[in-house]
Amino acid sequence: MASLPAESVDCIWTDPPYNLSNDGITCVAGRMVKVNKGEWDRSQGAERDHAFNKAWLAACYRLLKPTGTIWVTGTLHVYPSVGFAMQQLGFRILNDIIWEKVAPPPNLGCRCFTHATELVLWATKARKGKERYTFNYEEMKSENGDRQMKNLWRMPAPGKAEKIYGKHPTQKPIALVSRCLRASTNPGDLVLNPFAGSSTTGVAALSLGRESIGCEVDIGHMVTFSLMCLSL
Repeated sequence: MASLPAESVDCIWTDPPYNLSNDGITCVAGRMVKVNKGEWDRSQGAERDHAFNKAWLAACYRLLKPTGTIWVTGTLHVYPSVGFAMQQLGFRILNDIIWEKVAPPPNLGCRCFTHATELVLWATKARKGKERYTFNYEEMKSENGDRQMKNLWRMPAPGKAEKIYGKHPTQKPIALVSRCLRASTNPGDLVLNPFAGSSTTGVAALSLGRESIGCEVDIGHMVTFSLMCLSL
């Protein structure tokens, strides 16, 4: 990200680590499995986790155009830190999108409610009354039966068709990313994901006629992205 020019990106859509790998258990396809996803998903403590979030969000702020927007997914384990860091850096939070999962996995511990939602924070670098960010309001209204679209979106998790070239433990549905990009970008815009993962953001962007850049430390995930792009 440091090699990219400042104010060169129209939109960022990203899915940072949720820091959920705590040696617990979860349910995947009806089986009890370890919740651990890798060292990249293990918490380093509240202060260091927040410092990390603030650092990569600062890099995002530098890259966004003055009218640019950013979408960041998260659960309760990470979005309070992300939201606070956004405010510290000068982002203006526009919406919190609640993604309700159609068929969430059951809570095996039976000591709290089933986790059926994730949050997507939408923010802009644009100053209120100064710059105008992109929001394709009429398109979103049209998709919602000619009524204003609410911030509660009910969508299934990625199906088998989205995992035919491999899968990522925190993969997001293309439908979720696509709606965000249709709402906040125009054809030809440049979309960045600094945590590319399974590269769903790249696939969604290219399928909508946008340009895409993704950063990823795992070469296997980038191979998956290349194969998915070839199938578009």
